[in-house]
Amino acid sequence: MSKFYKKITPKLQKFIEAQKIFFVATAPTSGRINLSPKGMDSFRVIDSNRVLWLNVTGSGNETAAHLLENQRITIMFCSFEGAPNILRLYGSGKEIKDRDKNWNALLEHFPKTPGTRQIFDITIKSAQTSCGMSVPYFDYKGERDELNNWASKQGKEGIKKYWEKNNQTSVDGLPTNLFT
Repeated sequence: MSKFYKKITPKLQKFIEAQKIFFVATAPTSGRINLSPKGMDSFRVIDSNRVLWLNVTGSGNETAAHLLENQRITIMFCSFEGAPNILRLYGSGKEIKDRDKNWNALLEHFPKTPGTRQIFDITIKSAQTSCGMSVPYFDYKGERDELNNWASKQGKEGIKKYWEKNNQTSVDGLPTNLFT
């Protein structure tokens, strides 16, 4: 049975902190829904109704475009080991860029990561757990190094050129406002 919460409880926070992967879903008013797996050490619970997600350079920037339009975001965690569980966090998010006044304070929550693009500051409106009994077991073998290696090789200027070419609009043509 699923259960709803108005906040992230200490038990839910402990579950979040134990997970190695999470999934982010956003959608524009019309157009494609975006659902992406995320990893690395990039998620922090700040308090019972606020989380931060450090986003690194990727092939697109869908989350930024969708949040600009409607702020809706869902984050899902699944237990791939131990007791079965699925946790969804429903909320509204905003993008924080390196030129925003609170950037440095928020960035301190995360390890230095090459290719860091933005931080998403998310207000949690509700959380939901469900059984997760059909989610298979998987063994965690470690993080992949390819993205960090690529970003380090590009350097700041190379990353900026990549953003200019690939991250200014969503796949549906919505602006990401990456440079504004």
